[in-house]
Amino acid sequence: MKKTLLFLSIVLLSIATGADFLMPDQAFKPYAKVNEKAEIRTGVEIAKDIYLYADKIDIKLLNQENITIKNIETPQSVLHHEEQVYLESPAFLVTLQSKEKLSGTVDVSFVLSYQGCSEQGLCYEPSYKEFTVAIDASKLTLSSVAAKSKASKSSVAEQAQELSQTDTIASAFKSSSALIILLTFFGFGLLLSLTPCVFPMIPIISGVIISQGEGLTTKRAFFLSLVYVLAMAIAYTVAGVLAGLFGSNLQAALQTPWVVYAFAGVFVALAMSMFGFYELKLPDALVAKVSKNSKRSGVVGVGIMGFLSALIVGPCVAAPLAGALVYIGQTGDAFLGGAALFSMSIGMGIPLIIVGVSAGKFMPKPGEWMTMVNAVFGVMMLAVAIWMLEKIVDPSVTMLLYALLGIGFALYFGAFNKDGHIFKRSVAVIVFIYSVALFIGFLGGSSSMTKPLSFLKGSSSVVATQAQTRELDFEVVTSIEELDSLLEKNRGKKIMLDFAADWCTACKELDEITLKDAQVQAALSEYVLIRADVTKNDDKEKALSKKYGVFGPPALIFFDKDLEVMASKTIVGFINPEPFLTHLSSL
Repeated sequence: MKKTLLFLSIVLLSIATGADFLMPDQAFKPYAKVNEKAEIRTGVEIAKDIYLYADKIDIKLLNQENITIKNIETPQSVLHHEEQVYLESPAFLVTLQSKEKLSGTVDVSFVLSYQGCSEQGLCYEPSYKEFTVAIDASKLTLSSVAAKSKASKSSVAEQAQELSQTDTIASAFKSSSALIILLTFFGFGLLLSLTPCVFPMIPIISGVIISQGEGLTTKRAFFLSLVYVLAMAIAYTVAGVLAGLFGSNLQAALQTPWVVYAFAGVFVALAMSMFGFYELKLPDALVAKVSKNSKRSGVVGVGIMGFLSALIVGPCVAAPLAGALVYIGQTGDAFLGGAALFSMSIGMGIPLIIVGVSAGKFMPKPGEWMTMVNAVFGVMMLAVAIWMLEKIVDPSVTMLLYALLGIGFALYFGAFNKDGHIFKRSVAVIVFIYSVALFIGFLGGSSSMTKPLSFLKGSSSVVATQAQTRELDFEVVTSIEELDSLLEKNRGKKIMLDFAADWCTACKELDEITLKDAQVQAALSEYVLIRADVTKNDDKEKALSKKYGVFGPPALIFFDKDLEVMASKTIVGFINPEPFLTHLSSL
């Protein structure tokens, strides 16, 4: 009778509105199958313009005494019409567990409940589908405390409501207008411009503007700065869209050693040209093909530098970026996601434009001052090259390189030249003293740029210092299997999972600033600390990142005592000690 009434309702609505409404069995096609690990993969295939309510989906076992649900792996829902929904066919991975050791094949029955609507305005009544599947019971794990399994929380809706900051930003794409999204991401970009991610670009754009030489006007400096920022934004957007669509790591692809070495070499070449060893420019024949005048060829060079800087120097994963990538990955809407990333990149580039214009406006006239300014930016270019090498070489090597750079800078600027300007000599002498301290620290086995001579202190002081700045004890994993084994081993404990990589600058900042804070270390003493090392970005590490929705490190994920991910508590990007302590207190 109900089916007849529903059929008549759909027919009448179709006649009245002119819309082509689907019958329930056309709109929703539930399914279930078992994989090799005795896990049930179930879900609902939905037709075009149909969506499912996340809080209406439920999975429950029927008449099972010895088998319970251990975990339900759910896809991320999105905000749509002020409701958490699935706009694409959701799939759920159900992991079972047994109260006692079982063998042989067991029939497991369960019911999948769901409800959805059509974008044309028709909401279907709640539906359910019963399934019976054959399970190899010998592959089921034993439950330690069955009552605390996922069965007590098997409602998918309960999980769907817990959103991290990244997921909240991704969901906002669905509930906000395009203009609001673009303005919001522009604001995110301005905030990100104040982070260390953008700092290495300051000497780059300054050096590029200064290298234009005599006759550079403020107007042209603004134009070149704008070209640099636009090229940076285009690169960032393209890389972000591809990362979102293919679920790849935004940083890792361009942080392989040979790429870093090559780009560091570019900065060394730029620095040498700043020192006047040669004039770095394209061959005249190539310049003639690219453009008819040198000004246009300069624009091409600035654009290329901006594009490469964004890919190699700039990428830092933060919540806004990750949110946009999650949205692109979920919906495939590369246009809106890409536009948001472009807007964010422009916001990040505003300070760079100001720096570039300032470099052009206050650039001294040709002469001794111009030579000194070029040399300063040459040193800055070398510093950027060393900063890039920090990602892939031993800390002691970078300390040695900084020491040699500082000593060379001091001698070049006449630290011991009695006829030199007093201010210039004073700066050079200070840099020389610090650089010598770095060199002594390198010889003494120190790796601290701020306290290079700490190894000279007495043994008691060293012990005290080590106690205050001890390294946290992380257990390192590189695959899903390693992590799952470690998680199961520590069931019942608080767990923090840290995604990190050797080439990740923000990860090092997190280690040196936040995780070495005494109060943070005290707060983390009750946690099992696991580090997912994704430096190699191989297939195992990619699969591990994908499982937890991580587009790039750093990312901190927290598990409760039942090994459930506390999705709303995930941290993406760098966080200072104070807000991190507040975050920990809320867990």
